Amino acid sequence: MADGIEVKDADQLLVMRRAGLVVGRTLRALADAAAPGVSTGELDALAREHLAAAKATSSFLNYGGGWGVPPFPAVTCISVNDEIVHGIPGDRVLAQGDLVSIDFGAIVDGWHGDAAVSVSVGEPRPVDERLSDATREAMWRGIAAARPGRRVGDVSAAVQGYVQSRRERYGIVREFTGHGIGTEMHQAPDVPNHGRRGRGPLLVTGMCLAIEPMLTLGSERTAIRDDGWTVVTADRSRACHWEHTVALTGKGLWVLTAEDGGESELNRLGATFAPLAD
Repeated sequence: MADGIEVKDADQLLVMRRAGLVVGRTLRALADAAAPGVSTGELDALAREHLAAAKATSSFLNYGGGWGVPPFPAVTCISVNDEIVHGIPGDRVLAQGDLVSIDFGAIVDGWHGDAAVSVSVGEPRPVDERLSDATREAMWRGIAAARPGRRVGDVSAAVQGYVQSRRERYGIVREFTGHGIGTEMHQAPDVPNHGRRGRGPLLVTGMCLAIEPMLTLGSERTAIRDDGWTVVTADRSRACHWEHTVALTGKGLWVLTAEDGGESELNRLGATFAPLAD
């Protein structure tokens, strides 16, 4: 531990990479399957099949609960249009033009991987495409800013700075953040999507972070539906969510939930790609 934050050794990171690959490959399959006429429950069933085939278990199923809210009942969070995060899959049938965020987590030998992608169903609306591109790039800017010797605030500032540099004006959701990850899906430190450089916990080799910006086409304000889980935009504007789990290795970064380990995007942004093995 470093200041209460779990630090992984090389062998543990290799197991987290196995979990990350289950997540990355499953999300690719779910994104490909998201089409008009497909229900969110059918996507969740496909994710369950991938977990079983990989002999992995779900980070999400039966998570949380209490205070009158039941534990989460699915292996994916599928959030559509004005839903930001934690949407519960079910009978909803996807339609042409829907903007869908798919969040998924897997456990291998006690270690977690967590990531999210956003996709448009059928032909994307240009405004949604720009929102998704901005959210995805903000995630990668945050990832590229993470390195030993820096602080969590450097990651947060990179996300916020990129979003605010855009010509378009997007809401940056503040109530929900990225997080540390390892033997638990959510652990210290919180990784906000806004902040100041040089602030927050120190980053050291062996830490793993789930970096996950959530942007909206309108206000940053949120509400929670009666199911106790689904977070929506208060103004009903559309939202987008991207996430990856990244490890700080001794020589650079390894994006555990990206199938290529993050090599292409890290090289593009001038960050050091440093897998332990792959």
